[in-house]
This record gives sequence, C-alpha cells and structure tokens, in this order.
Amino acid sequence: MPKNPPGARLSCRKMTTCQNTNPAIFATFATPGNQPAPLPTQHMIHLGEYNNLKIVRQTDNGVYLTDEEGTGEVLLPNKFVPETWEVGDVIQVFIIKDSEDRLTAVTATPKIKLNEFACLQVRDVNDFGAFLNWGMDKDLLVPFKEQPGKMIPGNWYIVYLYLDEQTDRLAASARYQKFFEKEFIRLKAGEEVDLLIDNPTELGINVIINNRYRGLLYKNEIFEKLRRGDRRKGYVKLVRPDGKIDVTLQKTGFAKIEPNGEKILAQMKANHGYLLLTDKSEPEDIIAALQMSKKTFKKAVGTLYKQRLIRLEEDGIYLAE
Repeated sequence: MPKNPPGARLSCRKMTTCQNTNPAIFATFATPGNQPAPLPTQHMIHLGEYNNLKIVRQTDNGVYLTDEEGTGEVLLPNKFVPETWEVGDVIQVFIIKDSEDRLTAVTATPKIKLNEFACLQVRDVNDFGAFLNWGMDKDLLVPFKEQPGKMIPGNWYIVYLYLDEQTDRLAASARYQKFFEKEFIRLKAGEEVDLLIDNPTELGINVIINNRYRGLLYKNEIFEKLRRGDRRKGYVKLVRPDGKIDVTLQKTGFAKIEPNGEKILAQMKANHGYLLLTDKSEPEDIIAALQMSKKTFKKAVGTLYKQRLIRLEEDGIYLAE
C-alpha cells in the first residue's frame, strides 16, 4: 500500500453561506505553533451527493480524499477502499455524516440522494422519529414534524431527502408534496421523463416527474400493474395552464408505433412466429398479451403489415416468411 506523502495536514471546520444550503467546508492548514490560516471558502464536497474526489493520503482508518481545489478532506473508511489505488487517483464516492457527525465518504449505493424522492421502508421508530433503510449503515431519520401520520416499522413510504438547515444533517420528509415545483414547469409535450409511481386516485395514478414535479397517469392509459414506488420511463402529454401535468407510459402519436411493433414481433418470435390476436380481438385480451391499447395494437400491426414483416390471417398474425 502507498505510504503517506509528506506535507501539511488539512483540518476542516464548517461554515454556512446564503448561496448554498449544503454544509460548506472551510479548510485550513494547521502548522505547529501557528493559528490555522483560512483557505478560499468555496465548497466543493457536497453532502448527500456523489462526488469525484482525489486520494491524497492513507491512515490506519482508511484513505483521505479531497476535491480539485483542496478545500477540505473527507475519510473513506477501510471497508470502502478499493483493493488497488494510488495517491492521486480520482474515485466516485457518496458523502454522508458518520455517528460523530463528521463528513464521511462511502462507495455504497444510496437509495435516495439529496433533493430526490424515493419509496423507502421504515426499519425502526423511537422517540426521535422514524428511521428508514436507505442503503447506508446509518439509517435515515424522518423527524416527527415531517410525518403526516404515525409511521409503522416494515411499511414503505415515499419521502424526500433534504438538508436540515438547523442541524446541517440529512433528513427525510414524508410530507413530500411541499417540495414539488409548481410555478416554473420546464417540460414540453412529448418529452421523455423519469417517473416514480405514487398513489392511485379516481382519475388514475399520481406520479413524481424527474424528482421535481407532480403528474398524473390516466387509468384508461395504464396497461400494466403498477405499484407505489415503481420507476418507469414516461412521456409528457400536456402541461396545463394551472401547472398540472398529464403523462403517459407510451410515446404519443406515430412515434409510439415503432417500439410497440418491435414488442409485437418479439412476442411472435417467442411464440413460434404466431400471435393469437386480430383486429377483432377484445381490448382486454390485447392488454393482457401485450400491455397496450387496442388502438395502439392496430396501428402497430398496420405498420408491420405495410413493411411486409407479418401476414394477417383470420385466426391470428404470422411472421412473414
């Protein structure tokens, strides 16, 4: 293993800025007999996010990492240190706080990142609040003030990860609706988006779009089983003047025919070149077999027929020879 390189040791203390709600790192060079002299206060190590940091030295507890500007150091404990490394190597790490409230780097994969939504399971509830499994050794706290009701161990909840400005610690809120962007909707019709499935309503299913907006999937456009917490790709149908957003799981218009045609071909190939469906089939049978509407099915079949990839018979569809 590489030995510690010579040089001054960095110590860090925290300061806050009005421009960044993340805890900033204020690095100083500590030399014997001298008071620490401050370096520039630019913060480059971000709590609750992935950071690309450089290995600068080794200790008994692990290796220390810093950003390009050297604004601070953070420990990567031995359990996360790669088998092979050299001083100067840049590695991607996730930044959390340890049990002593110190910034710490890990290579474990978090189930949620800062300013994002996720569906997480409650591990425990005590006098401080509920604690969620988010993929880290130290569970994630949901304070009582951020719970819409009593949270129960073993149950799953959609939460938002935020930085508590009073404690400078990561925390989760199950009152996540207040974190949606409602005024500046930067989406356009047809745009592909990431969806987190939320709760069902009379009209369909609420979804969270791109970790930022609330949207709605209409029930007559859902052709597969969806559970709260599932993630899907979707497409914007309409952004309404009041800020409400309609989304769909299928591309709108002609653009959706091609992937659905591929889906039909794949199903036929898996079934020895045959599909027991026609334009007279019941919509429920088409949804059960292909998870698409009858209208979409007929358009896709029509395109495949024009491309001479299939032939149509009274008893079903066959791959063209």
